[in-house]
Amino acid sequence: MATLRTQHGINILFLFIVHLNHGITKPLQTFSEEQFLQELSDDRSNSQGTHHPTVRSRPPYLGNLHLGFHQPHHHQGTGPETSENEIYDSDESNLLRTPLDRGPHFDLSASKNITALVGKTAYLNCRVKNIGNKTVSWVRHRDIHLLTVGRFTYTSDQRFQAVHNPQTDDWSLQIRYPQKRDTGVYECQISTTPPVGHSMFLSVVEPITTIVGVPDLYINTGSTVNLTCIVRNSPEPPSTIIWTHNNQEINYDSPRGGVSVITEKGETTTSYLLIQRARTTDTGKYVCSPSNADPSTINVHILNGEHPAAMQHAGQLRIGDPLYVFVLWLISFLFGRR
Repeated sequence: MATLRTQHGINILFLFIVHLNHGITKPLQTFSEEQFLQELSDDRSNSQGTHHPTVRSRPPYLGNLHLGFHQPHHHQGTGPETSENEIYDSDESNLLRTPLDRGPHFDLSASKNITALVGKTAYLNCRVKNIGNKTVSWVRHRDIHLLTVGRFTYTSDQRFQAVHNPQTDDWSLQIRYPQKRDTGVYECQISTTPPVGHSMFLSVVEPITTIVGVPDLYINTGSTVNLTCIVRNSPEPPSTIIWTHNNQEINYDSPRGGVSVITEKGETTTSYLLIQRARTTDTGKYVCSPSNADPSTINVHILNGEHPAAMQHAGQLRIGDPLYVFVLWLISFLFGRR
């Protein structure tokens, strides 16, 4: 009987302890949830006054209350003490510190190398942005010679002059009557500290005009005369090419007929003068005159069958040439051995 009473007492004591523990634990859990909701509400109300409501870092209450979640790992390189808010603020600060005004600088898309014609005015262009109170100078590298400063010329060679266009921020170096010796490197400089410069190469070329078959061309009567004029080393195609015969400009609509010209323009320009059914009156001096290059001359001989073996359509072999004699000997030798 005593044993049953003792066992009953132990059970009652156990139930009392369990009930007591349940009563204490429940209020504590209820308090933790209320604290969580209260801190969440406070955090949201505080965030309404911030400048970046859409960018949120890890809430502070998650760092204080351990509700069974693991804290996120920090990004590599930020250090254990750096929060995501601090990273964001640092990036924003760097962005705000990025200078919108780069200061004086070159627009390289408008400052390039150029090729100019001998005797035709050339321009080296230098486009400078945000120049402020700085000045632009031009220097020739060949002899480190200062050519211009601002709008003023600092050389005795008056072919050089500075030209400024305020609408496009261009500072151009004008070179009148350029010669081949003017070919070389020129530098545009801005008077910053230290000075900055951009170099450009000027190539001065002299176009070359040649006629295939010069100086003399022999054509048989009745054949078609094809005079080929080629213009090389020209930065731009000639606007016109004029053909003359015995110092008279050829009229392609003349009653004679059968005279035409075909011109193909490009880096190398070619002009073909075609004269059908050649006559003895077509004999004479023909000149090809491009608008941007020196002329070239050829003498055309229309033969009335005097030496048919020498007749080469637009060819260069002529009677008496060593090459012509050798070709005839080789042909005779080969046919003689058969």
